[in-house]
Amino acid sequence: MSDLRNQPESYWKEKLTPEQYRVVRQKGTERPFSGTLYYSHEAGMYNCVACGQPLFSSDTKFESGTGWPSFDDPVKTELSI
Repeated sequence: MSDLRNQPESYWKEKLTPEQYRVVRQKGTERPFSGTLYYSHEAGMYNCVACGQPLFSSDTKFESGTGWPSFDDPVKTELSI
């Protein structure tokens, strides 16, 4: 895998949707209670949309009442990219 940390912004603008780009690259957030993953109760793994790294298992997801998916145990505590 190439080093994603050194990719130019043009790469990310092509790879990500405008909303993903705003959240991932510009430190934005989606409106509370608006994201499709907030309502999802499917079993599986939540991965980073940019690099694909596993972030959280659905087993650790809980309803915090904040309007965003909440997790209490990351898969890894260090990045592998």
